[in-house]
Amino acid sequence: MSSSSSSIEPRRHEGLLTRVHRFAFYAGVVYAVVIALLAVPFVQRHVAYQHAIKAPWGVKFDVPEKYGLAPGKTLNTKLYTSDNETLGAWFILSDPFYQTLRDASPAPLAQPSNDTVQQALRTHPTVLFLHGAAATRAAVWRMQFYSTVTARLHTNVFAVDYRGFGDSTGTPSESGLSEDAYAAWNWLMSQGAQPENVLIVGHSLGTGVSSLLATRLAKEGIKPRGIALLAPFTSLATLLETYDIRGIPILQPLQSFAFGRKLLKRLLYHEFDTLSRVKDFHVPTFIAHATDDVEIPHAHSRTLLDNLLDPFLPPSVLLPSAPGAPLSKEAHAAFIESQAKRKEARNALVKKIDIPTLGTVEEFEGSFGRVVYLESMWGTHNKVGLQEGVQDVMATMFDLRREL
Repeated sequence: MSSSSSSIEPRRHEGLLTRVHRFAFYAGVVYAVVIALLAVPFVQRHVAYQHAIKAPWGVKFDVPEKYGLAPGKTLNTKLYTSDNETLGAWFILSDPFYQTLRDASPAPLAQPSNDTVQQALRTHPTVLFLHGAAATRAAVWRMQFYSTVTARLHTNVFAVDYRGFGDSTGTPSESGLSEDAYAAWNWLMSQGAQPENVLIVGHSLGTGVSSLLATRLAKEGIKPRGIALLAPFTSLATLLETYDIRGIPILQPLQSFAFGRKLLKRLLYHEFDTLSRVKDFHVPTFIAHATDDVEIPHAHSRTLLDNLLDPFLPPSVLLPSAPGAPLSKEAHAAFIESQAKRKEARNALVKKIDIPTLGTVEEFEGSFGRVVYLESMWGTHNKVGLQEGVQDVMATMFDLRREL
């Protein structure tokens, strides 16, 4: 009896090990297939932009009132890029301007004419809004943004769907979205807008697009009113290093060895490297990020802020980067001293305000105007720009709540 029982136990143990090995094998195969698929440009494009998600489904762009905007407040229009794509866009009147039209007309207002748009551009600042991945300009959270910004900040809003999104033609790419943003800027200029009266606001993916537009305008010597980045990332490559699906960091295994990191960078077709561009905006810059953002960690915004601060701080002494490299006492002491000097200089330069029920505001005067970072305790990913506290800081920084 005992010998029979003892012989069964090893067989059970072997069966368990076999199942574990089989699971590990198939999991490895599935993981390899996923990575291989992500390396395919078509798949990577759909993962990065999610432009096939046309939410809300069956959207009627010529009836913005269906999604919450007031009758006669929005011009549904088309604009054209330099490479012959057609983009769908909305120009939404600032609420104070819209109310003057409404008070002056006993009949319901029709869609704004070009003359009305030009008058709105002359009398109120305008937000050029560059949205994030997935869905269309009529998505619920974007509609909320338009309504609150036009009413609370008293600005017009120009929202464009990039190529491949909404009712726009074409296929998205980094260079393509750069052209789309530039076409949107040129459309505003063609309607009579002045650069200093246009604030570029990007959200999520749109922050990468905003950085492309901002640096392009800077090279041309054009200065918008400023740049606002809501829930930005430093670069798509860095974001992918920590990206997870339902809490599972799917690319983490590849990050654990040098070959895997190099492979990911080589396979990435879309960079959106805001970190390398943010110093070249040459205009006042506002950054807002929520600490409860699970899609893009707020550490990305902190890195952008540190990058903007770096030129104004004493140089840092670097430690040896090679693994196992000897570190002398003198080198360690020099490193500690340099960090202390940088911290002292940073504290002297940056004004920090704690708002107990909102978050923390840090600001300093850069080479081309103010830099403000608002780290909010709330807002998640899509709603950080909807918070009234965040909008109030934007309104003050960019002097928005007044007629031109």
